[in-house]
Amino acid sequence: MTTLMTVLGVVVFAVGLLISIAWHELGHLSTAKLFGIRVPQYMVGFGPTIWSRKNGDTEYGIKAIPLGGYIRMIGMFPPGDDGKITARSTSPWRGMIEDARSAAFEELQPGDETRLFYTRKPWKRVIVMFAGPFMNLVLAVALFLAVLMGFGINSQTTTVSSVSDCVISQSAASAGKTTCAAHDPASPAKTAGLKAGDRITAFDGRPITSWSQLQGDIRATTGAATITVERGGRSLELHADLIKNQVAKTDGYGNYVEGQYVTAGFLGFTPAQGIVKQSFDDSLNRMGGMVSTATRSLVDLPERVPGLWRSAFDGAPRQPDSPMGVVGAARVGGEVFSLNIPPEQRVATMLMLVAGFNLSLFLFNMLPLLPLDGGHIAGALWEALKRNLARVFRRPDPGPFDVAKMMPVAYVVAGLFLSFTVLVLIADVVNPVKIT
Repeated sequence: MTTLMTVLGVVVFAVGLLISIAWHELGHLSTAKLFGIRVPQYMVGFGPTIWSRKNGDTEYGIKAIPLGGYIRMIGMFPPGDDGKITARSTSPWRGMIEDARSAAFEELQPGDETRLFYTRKPWKRVIVMFAGPFMNLVLAVALFLAVLMGFGINSQTTTVSSVSDCVISQSAASAGKTTCAAHDPASPAKTAGLKAGDRITAFDGRPITSWSQLQGDIRATTGAATITVERGGRSLELHADLIKNQVAKTDGYGNYVEGQYVTAGFLGFTPAQGIVKQSFDDSLNRMGGMVSTATRSLVDLPERVPGLWRSAFDGAPRQPDSPMGVVGAARVGGEVFSLNIPPEQRVATMLMLVAGFNLSLFLFNMLPLLPLDGGHIAGALWEALKRNLARVFRRPDPGPFDVAKMMPVAYVVAGLFLSFTVLVLIADVVNPVKIT
């Protein structure tokens, strides 16, 4: 049964991956057609075509390897300086440029002169190239909200799990101090009579709806405070005298920052964990934290290469936050469906996995590097800047920015990405990230 559920999880993730790719390319396709650009192909996957159908002047299809997708737009790059595709050159760099330019005009037909990508205004080209990543962002936000607000996630609640006997600073607790010394004062929570199982419903008369709200109220308070709790079906009012103490710093989204502390109000209890549906505001805060974490991970990607290499070839432990490829994410999807948790939580965790994948696709594609969408966006913005400056200073129109001249750089970037992808694939196979 476990094997069957694992295979099912891999299949479900693969379907989610295909939908995410198709959704991304649909953003490019719809906006390209909106602006009158001819699109000969819309394909999900790479390699041999396993199904296709032509509708209008676009061939829609699915290919055998579900590791990406693409649309082909006519005239992605402008002609050479003479208005034509430049003649072949013995220079390998020039050859790359000319190959890219030739491919852009490969399927040119009579009447396409007015349907070329490069002839559209820069702002239209920005919209076409941004639409793909934006679709991934929309899907990520929709899935995150569906899980956070509809299913709920395992998080801290307003129910008391345990009460501290005394006041111990967070740094001392992190260093291993777990028992009270004779001179340590009793915690305000213990003195007030707070007990494990109490559910805090109000703080100083203000109703409490979430742990993040309660945590903020406690940290902002020193001195006398009234705590309303629900205990055994009855509502009780407890009176505590909060003190200042050293507590873990949070990042603004409710997550603790490791090794950093602040002085704030202290009550002295540990909240219980549970599946909690998040409010819209809390969901936005959590998503903000996810975006911040994902952005930092993307920036730190080069620093992860040595660790990945050691995990792939030296047997070093794979870190939980190590970069994963499609294969690694599919394995995690299989693990999710084999977990001994309620079915709805399996579904919620899988949706979070697919949402995280879409968020990563958005951030990665926005890098201002060819052949990524962000590279084409950067080229269109640079062209707009040059043309506006020429207009202001009454100089001749510099014409379209020749993105094809950047193809040698694009090949280098693509080579680096391919090498990194292969390294991640090897690590995912021989030393995968596991959630159990």
